[in-house]
Amino acid sequence: MATDSPSEDSTPAADGFVASDPLSSPFGSLNDLCYELSSLQELATRGSWRSILDKVSRARKLSLLQKPHEHLCYFSYNVLALIKLRRYGDVSEELASLEDLDHSIYQYESHPDVYPGRSGSMIPFALRWIHAEIPLKLGKRQETLDRLYTLLDFARTRVDEKGSRGLGVSADVWKRREVFVVNSIIGHHLSHKEFGVCVSLIRQLLSGRCRDDPALVSKLGCIQLQIGDLEGAKASFELVEKMGKEERLGSLSEIEFKNLVNRNKALVYLVGKDYVSAVREYEECIERDGSDVVAINNKALCLMYLRDLSDSIKVLENALERVPTIALNETLVVNLCSMYELAYVNHSDIKRTLSNWIARVAPDDFDSSCTRI
Repeated sequence: MATDSPSEDSTPAADGFVASDPLSSPFGSLNDLCYELSSLQELATRGSWRSILDKVSRARKLSLLQKPHEHLCYFSYNVLALIKLRRYGDVSEELASLEDLDHSIYQYESHPDVYPGRSGSMIPFALRWIHAEIPLKLGKRQETLDRLYTLLDFARTRVDEKGSRGLGVSADVWKRREVFVVNSIIGHHLSHKEFGVCVSLIRQLLSGRCRDDPALVSKLGCIQLQIGDLEGAKASFELVEKMGKEERLGSLSEIEFKNLVNRNKALVYLVGKDYVSAVREYEECIERDGSDVVAINNKALCLMYLRDLSDSIKVLENALERVPTIALNETLVVNLCSMYELAYVNHSDIKRTLSNWIARVAPDDFDSSCTRI
């Protein structure tokens, strides 16, 4: 959340926040950007959301935050922690205290003594995104969609502005934010089976700024599979492979790209109920990257469909032992518990043992009810 800048927009002089040359940046570390920001980032990485709330509260009580943007950085981590802990009402109240995110008080030029020569908004992009998403948690889906589409227009405007001013690095940051917002919007439409809107949004991106994004093309293929367009999905997945041959990997590493290709192939095999071939593709992914949780989870499901419950359980249990911080998510645990219920008479005792282990190692926001004890 705080890896680019405390703000979403700034003067050319402030573009050092995201400069490719670290020597051109006035900020050598996160702590240079904001008071003890690296500590907040580390707590967030560990999923220690309650500790973040305590740290923010302490900083406020002791008046440790001196500059306006520091208050906003801590505010952003605070509301993110509240969301992770599913305290949505508290998040809504916190956001309401900010009133208008575009108010002049949140502009650098309103504080010339603190930020001489700087202009633009100091509102973190993450805070705008949280502001857009929170109505859904309170049962207001349309309001979230409206805010997300507004945020998408906002991001696209910033991309054009940065590009016209020759600020390539900053423009690239905003392009990634644009894709991030589109993915958020797609997620909401997919949950209501509004597939046509999703396809249109992706094609719009692919015909414009994101021609070289294999992950986006793969997402298009996955949606095409969901609407039964098998040939369209195959064409999308073939395009991804062609992009690899042309070294158009987008932001993916070579290993990430190869695993993406294997997972795409596996999905086509899954649709055809060729689970043996799908397992082979997922095994290639796991050999390259033992922390590819999607491949691990899907390999286990394929083994279950092949009626090999013993091996499917071993796949998920081994993942939890090897890479607990990565593999420990609700979807994987739900699948493992379902397999326990199918495989063992005493599944309640086994699930209770799993639940006790999760209680010791899981992040604060983990939903322990997924064990279904």
